[in-house]
Amino acid sequence: MRRAGPKPVALILLLLLGGADAFAQATPNAPRGPAPADAPLITDLSSHLIAITSSFTGTDLLLFGAIDEPGEVVVVVRGPTSTSVVRRKRPTLGFWLTRRSESYDNVPAYYAVASSKPLKEIAPANLLQRLQIGTENLRFRYLGPRRPEDIAHYHQAVVRLKIRDGLYRENIGAIDFLGPKLFRTAISFPSTVPVGTYQTEVYLIRDNRIVAAQSTPLFIDKQGIEQEVYDFSRAEPAVYGLVAVLLAVFAGWLAAVVFRRG
Repeated sequence: MRRAGPKPVALILLLLLGGADAFAQATPNAPRGPAPADAPLITDLSSHLIAITSSFTGTDLLLFGAIDEPGEVVVVVRGPTSTSVVRRKRPTLGFWLTRRSESYDNVPAYYAVASSKPLKEIAPANLLQRLQIGTENLRFRYLGPRRPEDIAHYHQAVVRLKIRDGLYRENIGAIDFLGPKLFRTAISFPSTVPVGTYQTEVYLIRDNRIVAAQSTPLFIDKQGIEQEVYDFSRAEPAVYGLVAVLLAVFAGWLAAVVFRRG
């Protein structure tokens, strides 16, 4: 089941009565602005931890905040980066075989954007590119010998596959304003979301300029038996592999016995 976040009314009260102080305590390294009453942008998450358990099927988090004066809001969530390999297959003698592959580094495991308006109406292209806002503006580090411009379709394939798996998403117009200053948006995470430290960035934009920005961490981690098995597999890979083989052999033997009796 998908876990529901706190009710909007409660979140608004939390924001007005102390959400700013809670945010400052949760992110001691975040840029410190003026006092909450004068801050142009105040934001927080309904939770800073997503626990992955055996029953996890995905979840939504609520990001909420307030601005001092009307403006456009953009929210970006970036997951931990890793290396991604894209393979191109072609039919050969009746079989689909890998004919070529390209590798990219610095690929976010998860990436989501929500905005109050279409991005091109909020900020100029050079600003979006510099901050890597929007899937078309993501920059990966190419690890191969060829010129990156010669293999642009492989870069696009990385993004396309992530979108297909629900790990990259753009929600244009998904930020709801509750009056002229309060806003909120839901951030969806699929069941396949990787563990790690995520970064949530919120930008307040007026007249094609960023007038305020805030960043806060989000942690996704395994808990319960899943965490214990994962830790054991990392600490004792040889023993873990042996146990997995023995369990597979036992399961096969048990299935054979059951079918034979049937």
